[in-house]
Amino acid sequence: MIQLGRINTLEILRESDHGIYLVDAENEEVLLPNRYVPKEFKIWDKLDVFVYLDNEERPVATTDRPYIELGDFALLRCNQVTEYGAFLDWGLVKELFCPFKEQAFKMKPGGWYLVYCYLDVKTNRLAASSKTNSFLDNKELTVNEFDEVDLIVSHPSELGMNVIVNKKHTGLIFKDDIYTDLSIGDKLKGIVKKIRPGNKLDITLRQIGYRSIEPNAQRILNELQDNDGFLNLNDKSDPEAIKQELQMSKKNFKKAVGSLYKQRLIEIKDDGIYLV
Repeated sequence: MIQLGRINTLEILRESDHGIYLVDAENEEVLLPNRYVPKEFKIWDKLDVFVYLDNEERPVATTDRPYIELGDFALLRCNQVTEYGAFLDWGLVKELFCPFKEQAFKMKPGGWYLVYCYLDVKTNRLAASSKTNSFLDNKELTVNEFDEVDLIVSHPSELGMNVIVNKKHTGLIFKDDIYTDLSIGDKLKGIVKKIRPGNKLDITLRQIGYRSIEPNAQRILNELQDNDGFLNLNDKSDPEAIKQELQMSKKNFKKAVGSLYKQRLIEIKDDGIYLV
């Protein structure tokens, strides 16, 4: 079955004045308009195409790749707002519609918004919603403590930065665990640091416990090599100075330095650390 809002691998069935018709294993057809037809092709060649509804609400295929697919999250720009809602740029000729009722905050032309792409069951149209939490659920978690997870930065809070975890759950990176600039829509890796009552997920961008020694130790080695074998830091340094220089906490810094010292890769002196 041809899926709206997804990349489909279809076979070329026949030519027409308007383009070529593609077919799936169940003999369902969809038109690929002339503007997207390859210069050279053969009947029964396979093509990867994205399928959505055109301006006349008919399924149509395109070889363009949208910025977002059904069931996904992405940061999109609002092109225009009409009496019906907002229209977002998602990389295709026809813009993605976001109804007013699905806007967490009133959208404005030129603004960028993190949205979820869903299928409106009443109209069978693809649409966007900036009420992203409506599509996330922590009742039944699919992650465990210390799991590596995929993150999408959602929105800031007084405690830190809210994130979308594996496109399924909500999580929070506390301020103390943020050592780099984060922007809404950023995609990155993280670790489930703790699962609190109510299935609340605490997320960190650093590996946890002794598992953090090796990558942090490598970071310190890299900094030493880039600075002629010397860093003006030691275990008496101010935590903010360590954070600014190495983007890590003083606790992780001391663990990493201890590991390097035991391996006799560094010397620790009053004025700083020296590469052996």
